[in-house]
Amino acid sequence: MSLFLSYVILGLSLSAPIGPINAAQMDKGIKKGFWHSWLFGLGAVLADILYMVLVYMGVVHFLKTPFMQTFLWLFGAFVLTYTGIESLISAGKVTISANKREEGLAASAVSGFLMSISNPMTILFWLGIYGSVLAKTASEYAAGDLLIFSSAIILGVLIWDFTMAGMSSIFRKFFSQRAITALSVLSGLSLIGFGIHFGVKAIKLLFF
Repeated sequence: MSLFLSYVILGLSLSAPIGPINAAQMDKGIKKGFWHSWLFGLGAVLADILYMVLVYMGVVHFLKTPFMQTFLWLFGAFVLTYTGIESLISAGKVTISANKREEGLAASAVSGFLMSISNPMTILFWLGIYGSVLAKTASEYAAGDLLIFSSAIILGVLIWDFTMAGMSSIFRKFFSQRAITALSVLSGLSLIGFGIHFGVKAIKLLFF
């Protein structure tokens, strides 16, 4: 049981560092509320699970080719920059009583999935971290145990998703309109910054 919990904690630790997904999820919660933020994170988790499966199957080696890496860096740069600019444009229009019908809950989940699946860091992250976990676990435990420990990692990621959604909804309820707008602007700038970083990575792969 303690070993299972250690993998849950690993999942939490892997999700905690601030990155484009966390920034976008916080922005989504501030603008739309808990359910939109939670489903956005859930969509991102589905992308994580997909990459975990690819790592497990060994298919991820195809994604390490120069062509695919360049494509993913460029696509990720576009998605993040576009989302960041959209966040900045709509920052002044955010209201605490924003209508949930402006964007469907399913759309939030899809946007989370697309942002995560197009993030090259997600691939490299799971290849490095989960790949090493697979190597270590496979050498010491049976295949059934590997599935259990992988599920524990996913559980940790899901707990973080719920925590982020809860935090963003609290900000939405207790922050002033000006503070919410400021957070939305910061989130947008953060996403644009990550987008520029991804674009630079793509340019280096193309020309250097």
